[in-house]
Amino acid sequence: MTANDAAVADRIEPDALTGLAADAGDVNLDMILDVPVTLAMEVGRTRISIRNLLQLNQGSVVELDRAAGEPLDVFVNGTLVAHGEVVVINEKFGIRLTDVVSPAERVRKLR
Repeated sequence: MTANDAAVADRIEPDALTGLAADAGDVNLDMILDVPVTLAMEVGRTRISIRNLLQLNQGSVVELDRAAGEPLDVFVNGTLVAHGEVVVINEKFGIRLTDVVSPAERVRKLR
């Protein structure tokens, strides 16, 4: 986050964001609808040494910091926006969102 981002986050009051959905009809979002973003789903994380990393091969198992059945984290451009669970649709993996982080909470995490 840049100093400018922090300054903007300080000026935005989280309570003011709760009315954004109601006012969305007044805002023309056409300019940003085609801007690409990176969507990532994270199953879990771990830290390992380079020695152990170099020893990984086909069939290796890496233990993650999450228990089986815990929700995945959904990130947009590196910002947590939701939690979800893995589903299979027509033999393809997908994610069902189970909890969406509120805009006010996302702004609070910027600080």
